[in-house]
Amino acid sequence: MESVKIDTLHTEHREWLNKLNFYKEDLGFLKKRLEEVVVKNNASDIMALVEHFQNQFIIQKNEMDEFRHAIKEHENLLEKSINDNPTASDHRNLADHPEMRERMERFEKIFQELRMEMLRFVSKHI
Repeated sequence: MESVKIDTLHTEHREWLNKLNFYKEDLGFLKKRLEEVVVKNNASDIMALVEHFQNQFIIQKNEMDEFRHAIKEHENLLEKSINDNPTASDHRNLADHPEMRERMERFEKIFQELRMEMLRFVSKHI
């Protein structure tokens, strides 16, 4: 397994947390847009699609929460490593986390696809 400097891992964690905060806000925006559809059209076929999107939003929110937790756990490991041996911690390497990087990339891809699908739906039904 490759190793990476602690500060590089920490910077990546901060970037991911910022992105997750953005996606959380975006999710709120998407929910409001979906509510606009419900106000204007409550036909059963439309409501089934609204429910589909609501379920997908719950899934994405859960993924964001779980990923945020995993990031914070990894951040705790970085902090422990520094506290255990503070000497030259800014030059020390730790195991890289490619699986977390892939998880973030996968989440972003799925979220963007969901976002585009939902916005297409909204544009047709508002």
